[in-house]
Amino acid sequence: MDLNFSSYLLEDAVNELSKLPGIGKRSAMRLALHLLKQEKPHVKRLGESLIKMREEMRFCKKCHNISEKEICNICSSPKRDASLICIVEDIRDVLAIENTGQFTGLYHVLGGLISPMDGISPSDLEIRSFLTRIEEEKIEEVIFALAATVEGDTTNFYIFKQLKNKKIKVSSLARGVAIGDEIEFADEVTLGRSITQRLPYNGA
Repeated sequence: MDLNFSSYLLEDAVNELSKLPGIGKRSAMRLALHLLKQEKPHVKRLGESLIKMREEMRFCKKCHNISEKEICNICSSPKRDASLICIVEDIRDVLAIENTGQFTGLYHVLGGLISPMDGISPSDLEIRSFLTRIEEEKIEEVIFALAATVEGDTTNFYIFKQLKNKKIKVSSLARGVAIGDEIEFADEVTLGRSITQRLPYNGA
C-alpha cells in the first residue's frame, strides 16, 4: 500500500525499516514516527548499537553461534558438558534452548536445513565442521533439535547416517514440540521437557 510522505528523510527511513522481517510499510511508519519523538541521544545510541553489532559480531569457530570472540562463551565455559552436543538449525534455536535452563552441553549451529526444493544441500550447511568435531572432540551423545518438518527430518537422517558407525549415542527431542513446529516458537516449559525427556534416534 502506497503512503504519502511529507519528507524524503521520513520516506527513506520508512523504506529501510520496512526491509526488516515482519515489518510492513505502515508498521515502519509508526516506528519512524516513534523515533522522531525520542530524544536524539536515545536514537543515536540505537543506531550506534546496531552498527557496532553488525561490524563487530562474529561467529564461533567451533559451533557457529554468534560471539564477540573466536570461541563463544558457551564453548569456552568449563561448566558445560563437552561430551554432549545439540544440533540446531540456527542461532535463534540456541537462544530458545538456553532460555529453558535445562541444557548444559554444547551446540552446533547448521545454518539451515537440507532442502532440495530450495537448492540447499548438505554442503551448504555446517555439517562437515560438525563431523570434524566428532573426530576431534570427546563427544558421547548427539541430540537432534531440529524442526519437526520434512526438511528437519531429512537433515536428521542425513547426519545420522554419517554417525552410524561411530560409538555415539544419538537422540532427538521428545515430541512435546508438535509436528511442523519451529524450535524457536516452542514455549520454554515444553522445550525444556523435550530436551530432558529426549528419545533415542534410530533414523525411522
